[in-house]
This record gives sequence, structure tokens and C-alpha cells, in this order.
Amino acid sequence: MDISTMRSVATVASLICFVGIWVWAWRRANKNRFDEAAQLPFIED
Repeated sequence: MDISTMRSVATVASLICFVGIWVWAWRRANKNRFDEAAQLPFIED
């Protein structure tokens, strides 16, 4: 395996990870949790 092949594999793996995180972040199932976390700085004790 030469360096070009390894770079290509690393690029594809990085893209797959990025798309996976993007899909996870934009799922409707996570909306309530993210909305709650966004309000944490405004909650007073």
C-alpha cells in the first residue's frame, strides 16, 4: 500500500465520519436535547 492509497483511505474515512456526525446532529430525535442544552446558560440557580 503506497502513501497515495493511504491518503485516499484517510480522506474517505474522514468524510464518512463527518457525514455521520452531521446526520446525528440534524436528527429530529436530538432536537429536544439540543434545545435544552442551548438554554443552560440562561437558567439561573
